[in-house]
Amino acid sequence: MKIIRKIKLFFLTENFKLQTLNCFLCLLFVVGFRVVAENNQNIIEKANQLYQKGNYEVALKLYDKVRAGGLEAADLYYNIGNTYYKMNNIPSAILYYEKAKKLSPNDEAIIHNINITNLKTIDKIEVIPQFFILRWLNDVTDLYSTDSWAKSIIFSFVILLLSLSVFIFTRSVYIKKLSFGLILIFFIALISTFTFAQIQYSKVKENKEAIIFSPSVTVKSSPDEKSTDLFMLHEGTKVKITDKVNDWSEIRLPNGSVGWLKSNSFEVI
Repeated sequence: MKIIRKIKLFFLTENFKLQTLNCFLCLLFVVGFRVVAENNQNIIEKANQLYQKGNYEVALKLYDKVRAGGLEAADLYYNIGNTYYKMNNIPSAILYYEKAKKLSPNDEAIIHNINITNLKTIDKIEVIPQFFILRWLNDVTDLYSTDSWAKSIIFSFVILLLSLSVFIFTRSVYIKKLSFGLILIFFIALISTFTFAQIQYSKVKENKEAIIFSPSVTVKSSPDEKSTDLFMLHEGTKVKITDKVNDWSEIRLPNGSVGWLKSNSFEVI
């Protein structure tokens, strides 16, 4: 019996130590995360002040320091884009405005600055009109970011479960009818938000787009220097990457034109 008690006491003690260690690590993580967040915020505020004073190069270094630390935020990319615009670096400005738009696709300020900056590019490419259903789907999807759609999924799922629980356990006919209606509504909402979240995630992560950084680049008919010249693009133009062969990439323009160019002539958004 004494041996059993000692064994129990040992495991209880070890379990207590383990729980204490886990709590300490969690606390350390939370404190560390908060310190990093506050430090990033302080750096961004300082960079904003330098930007307001017209000291764009130093402000950009501070923004880049936060970005290099792993922070991805629409506001940060937007500020970097503004800084590059003030420095008259149009390709870089468009690149970071587009990065910001991917995280916040319906932000009016970001869209406005993209349109203004595109006026300074050479290539004016007409966009092929989309089928109205695809256009509507894209418009709805762009209402929110991927994170916002994910939150909508969680909210719809929770309400669906609560409504289902009420429907199962209540005895009131009126409440059953009401909860059944909510089940149908939030089931449809769950499927819809999940679909929109998947489309938005695909647009952000899988749909590769890039900004031309070379002052001018000749698009070829195949991934070969000796192939036929098709057309020329200039810095700041946005293209969609559809394939890659060695150091060549196949690109598609909004007007449907397709060709190949060297991968070092652009930066992926």
